[in-house]
Amino acid sequence: MKLDKSTYYPESPFEDSDVSPDTDGSPTPGINFSPEAYDDSPVSIGDSVTESPDESAISGNAGTPESAPSPVESAVSALAHILSWVFVPLLMPVYAAILAFNYSVLSFTGAGTRWMFALIIFIVNVAIPSVLVLILKKVGVVQDVGLNNRQERFFPYVICIIALIGTSLFLSFKGAPQWLVMFYMGGAAAGIIEVIINRWWKISVHAAGIAGIVALLTYLLLREFSMPGIQGWLIASIAIAGLLGSARVWLGRHTVWQVLAGYAVGFCVVYLMMLTAPATPILNF
Repeated sequence: MKLDKSTYYPESPFEDSDVSPDTDGSPTPGINFSPEAYDDSPVSIGDSVTESPDESAISGNAGTPESAPSPVESAVSALAHILSWVFVPLLMPVYAAILAFNYSVLSFTGAGTRWMFALIIFIVNVAIPSVLVLILKKVGVVQDVGLNNRQERFFPYVICIIALIGTSLFLSFKGAPQWLVMFYMGGAAAGIIEVIINRWWKISVHAAGIAGIVALLTYLLLREFSMPGIQGWLIASIAIAGLLGSARVWLGRHTVWQVLAGYAVGFCVVYLMMLTAPATPILNF
């Protein structure tokens, strides 16, 4: 005698038939008990953080329709991408050099000297690392030049750390103030900490980089001779840091805690390293 399962709920999705027999043997309208009807993928609420492929398995919800972003959301995403590239960590050493050579005692050096040093710092910290990262991508070590994959960050990080150390030694050899030398050495130290943390957690290097700029301007304002207008740049850098961190969260590249950790590492390490510098010596440029 066949067991009557008409009162069971829900009907097993492994039945041979794709319809559930009702008490009178007729199919139940509007209910699909096939395996395809069951979706175990997590529900996304609002603009939740998108995890990178290296930190979570990709959910099998590709078939779930998503509503098109509104014009406001598209504009915010575009602005977030612009901020992420304009303030990419590679450019932070160059921005720091421009600020230091124009709003500190170094502003009394000739304009040609200031821009020559800025160009050298650009070549060492932007041009050379960029070429090396492209080579790493060519040989397959790096898949994304944006370095959004945590596992791909080690070698590019090491390249940038070496570049910062080289910049620090170059400035020291040229007689630059020790606070500027220690700024770049602090950037290298922060990079080493980020490499260690990155083995387990995707800390925000964007946040660390802009926080280093905030540390530089704070140090100049509080402890060194600085030119008028540096207060405005300090306020602007703090505002940019907030916008940049928000952009990284909006784009799903980092969580709020990863951004905050980047701020803490970038500011504290750079500022503490600069505090070890003695008084500004006579310039030998």
